[in-house]
Amino acid sequence: MFLTQCLHRGIAHHPDRIATVYGERRRTYRQFFDRVAHAGGALRQLGVKPGDRVCVLALNSDRYLECYMGVLWAGAIVNPANTRWSKAEIVYSLNDCEPSVLIVDDNFRSMVDGVQAEAKSVRHVIYIGEDEAPPTGMLAYERLLTEAEPVPDAFLGNSDPAAIFYTGGTTGYPKGVLLSHTNLLAAAFSRLALGYVPGNAYLHTSGLFHLTGALGVMWQFLSGGTHIILPGFDAEKVMATIEKEKVTDTLLVPTMIQMIIQHPKLEQYDLSSLSTLVYGGSPIAETLLDAAIRAFPGASFIQGYGMTELAGAICFLPAHYHTAEGRKERKLGSAGRASVLSEIKIVDAEGQEAPRGAVGEIAVRSASTMIGYWGKPDETAAVLRDGWMHSGDGAYMDEEGFIFIVDRIKDMIVSGGENVYSAEVENAMSKHPGVASCAVIGVPSKQWGESVHAVVVPKPNVQIGAEELIAHCKGLIAGYKCPRSVEFRATLPLSGAGKVQKGLIRAPFWEGHSRNVS
Repeated sequence: MFLTQCLHRGIAHHPDRIATVYGERRRTYRQFFDRVAHAGGALRQLGVKPGDRVCVLALNSDRYLECYMGVLWAGAIVNPANTRWSKAEIVYSLNDCEPSVLIVDDNFRSMVDGVQAEAKSVRHVIYIGEDEAPPTGMLAYERLLTEAEPVPDAFLGNSDPAAIFYTGGTTGYPKGVLLSHTNLLAAAFSRLALGYVPGNAYLHTSGLFHLTGALGVMWQFLSGGTHIILPGFDAEKVMATIEKEKVTDTLLVPTMIQMIIQHPKLEQYDLSSLSTLVYGGSPIAETLLDAAIRAFPGASFIQGYGMTELAGAICFLPAHYHTAEGRKERKLGSAGRASVLSEIKIVDAEGQEAPRGAVGEIAVRSASTMIGYWGKPDETAAVLRDGWMHSGDGAYMDEEGFIFIVDRIKDMIVSGGENVYSAEVENAMSKHPGVASCAVIGVPSKQWGESVHAVVVPKPNVQIGAEELIAHCKGLIAGYKCPRSVEFRATLPLSGAGKVQKGLIRAPFWEGHSRNVS
């Protein structure tokens, strides 16, 4: 099992099929294969050896995909850098995994001097932008390809390290998740097992530095389809690209879906080509899902649940359960069941399997489970125990094996001795017609230990009050779960994967407090 196998298969089966579309630039599988072999040769000429790390700090592009696969072709380990990080965070990750080559585009060329001064392992910087490369300090990618001799594939695979993806660092410094070829392929195969039409047109909107984006790379190459690439997410550009390129498949997180659904030009675009929409990354309100199904009437919806440490999704809710007939089975609120190459169990605080219906922590045993955290054996041992990855997510499992996620364990609110799961409160609040998005957290309370606090983004031109929202929630969930306070904001802080960063919201409330709850 090696990640570059899909390119060998592509050149044998459909060399003249379009492999990548970026703006007006189109390249066939034959052209892509040739450029990857030259990229591998260029890296070898720069002294990159099997096992070395190569960092890519760039927005999505066809050249990003070429570099991604070229690093693997050379036998090295690709490190996609988080494009939403500050310079200090990027430098930290570079000094942690010590890449010898840094690849940048126009958006990060101005950062190179400062980064290189602090990240001592970086010997070469390659420029993959659209302009001319700076005269000094950087190597022009297109010139490197022209001058390099193509090299044979290194054919590393199976348990060999392939990639290092950094987590968001919500519990301290970011951790590098080391994934093998088998890990990434197993995660991709799990998606393909649900059904995937070869030759589909897949739209990349999520950053390729995150597994949300990178997973689509592998399952699309495996199916021999066309990669349609946007530099990043923009709701109108997504809609325009779906119409222009007749996109059939994509993956969106709920915040992206919401931006499309609420866009004033939604009705102006023909989105009928979309046949499959995978969503995940964070919980989705049922009202938003219903609106999305109306906006994309020809699309089948699939939910995926997973995490970076599991190379992506290891649990799926197939399209059937989103249909009118499937909803009668009352599984729509679940994250689905374990994928074909994964096992899931719910464990209690002592690590013992919990009874069906009891809330505990999700533990996973899968072919996609990470090798470990780069250079952090203690942190690895804390989450990988007896072959099981302990996720930190709270959930329960029903009698048929469907997983119902209630919250991140660290996000659970304990108020007056009662457990309150923020996702349940958010789902109730999102059903109010004036709420665009919301986040629920626990804040310090002398009386209750923690009290439930909601941060709400209203829909445009809508006026709603705190008392109205609290009363709305009391009609849907128990009173002790309802917010005791509400604040309104224009936006919520989002991670690169589109997840609400509750840690940033929570931090000011807890400054000077300990979370000693009652």
